[in-house]
Amino acid sequence: MDTKYHVLLKNNTWTLVPPPPHANIIGCKWVFKLKHKPDGNIDRYKARLVAKGYNQTPGIDYFETLSPVVKPSTISIVLTIALSSQWII
Repeated sequence: MDTKYHVLLKNNTWTLVPPPPHANIIGCKWVFKLKHKPDGNIDRYKARLVAKGYNQTPGIDYFETLSPVVKPSTISIVLTIALSSQWII
């Protein structure tokens, strides 16, 4: 958890700003998970810092959501266009 936290700080993952008036400030929590090898032994420990979004009300605290996920097909299409256009990758 300590390593993950320092990586987040080093990468400037967030910027602290004063809260807007009457804002519903949400907290965060650490989620821990064990990754196992095929033989059942522990491979590594994983930690994620997640927002407690369940404390928010749609239409009041937020109006839209974003899920920054790139599908493999999208990467394939972009690489195909780059190659056919002779772009430098």
